[in-house]
Amino acid sequence: MAGGDAAAALSSSVAPANLPLISALLACAIAQFLKPFTTWLKDKKWDSRKMVSSGGMPSSHSATVTALASAIALEDGIGGAPFAIAVVLACIVMYDATGIRLHAGRQAELLNQIVCELPPEHPVAHVRPLRDSLGHTPLQVAIGGLLGFVVAFLLRSTA
Repeated sequence: MAGGDAAAALSSSVAPANLPLISALLACAIAQFLKPFTTWLKDKKWDSRKMVSSGGMPSSHSATVTALASAIALEDGIGGAPFAIAVVLACIVMYDATGIRLHAGRQAELLNQIVCELPPEHPVAHVRPLRDSLGHTPLQVAIGGLLGFVVAFLLRSTA
């Protein structure tokens, strides 16, 4: 094997085989890993369960879809169908996170408060509380998106 061929073989074995997929999965994992730390900074309370839950800072959904779209753009450009599909998916996911899921979480919070105020003999007084950390604020979505872009950019730079 010539020197150039060996270098090409080494770089292709080190570089991710599917940059968009690796970027998306890594961005999701990093966002989930950061959630207990951001919760601790905000609330001064450590909760390792945040690492596997929805809601919170940063949005792992936004990080995932933004990393996917960014990696496709960096690898194939913005003129093709894969990028268009990824951008539409990202828009839907981020809209859902700040819209529907955020408001569903707020409604769950209110319903939990109402149930807590019911007399003990009421049939639903002892129902398990609803999860109220479902969606994201626009800032959480924006930070997740920024994280996704940075992950895709850094992976592309090292490839």
